Amino acid sequence: MKNFRKYGVAPYNVVVVHGGPGAAGSMAPVAKELSGISGILEPLLASKSVDGQLQELEVIIREQSDLPVILSGHSWGAWLVYIFAAHYPEMVKKLILISSGPFEEKYASEINEIRLKRLIEEEKTELYSIQDALNDPGTENKDAIFKRLGELISMTDSFNPLPRTNEEIVISYDIFQSVWDEAHDMRKRRRLLAFGKQIHCPVLAIHGDYDPHPYKGVERPLSHIIKDFRFVLLSKCGHEPWLEKLARERFFEVLRMELV
Repeated sequence: MKNFRKYGVAPYNVVVVHGGPGAAGSMAPVAKELSGISGILEPLLASKSVDGQLQELEVIIREQSDLPVILSGHSWGAWLVYIFAAHYPEMVKKLILISSGPFEEKYASEINEIRLKRLIEEEKTELYSIQDALNDPGTENKDAIFKRLGELISMTDSFNPLPRTNEEIVISYDIFQSVWDEAHDMRKRRRLLAFGKQIHCPVLAIHGDYDPHPYKGVERPLSHIIKDFRFVLLSKCGHEPWLEKLARERFFEVLRMELV
């Protein structure tokens, strides 16, 4: 199977990277929407390490795109493209970080607190049950359980969402657990933020004001480490701007301006 999808026509100089980790295919709606103005490449990453995903991304971009590229990532994907731009600066023309996780650990504690406040008691009980099941080595079919966890979290992360389409998203708990543990450690040790010293291309961060991932954890650290940095805060918008009724139009307006 191919580990990428293409949308639109050549040249393929815009690359969109999914979040998760372990949610390959989740950027398909964004890729389709933008394919009318540019050829879009959507990698589907399957490695269980940060370095492995960087290598996958490097091969796909080098072999399938027209360099240098505009590289955009969502959530975990925002971190990955940030790290990628530090490792392969000659391949990246511009970075667009969508709904990134915070770059410093001190902002991260807010995320779970906000999510729990937005759940009713029955949903909290289910959330804790799912977490227990995922932490149990004897639990089978963790991908399906992890998918349900994602559905619960999506409820807390959305302000006024549109119905989801039947996009093919390949969920993998093993990928999530392995890559996230490594990425989390990078943030705790401040290695993640430090990659910004090696990034010289323009960087734009787009974030929703309702996203539990605090926008200040993106805006403040990056504004001090990236020379050419801009930040756009979307009103009435959660973690997936393309699914927000009140922010979708503005989100794609910003993206299109960056691609022309």
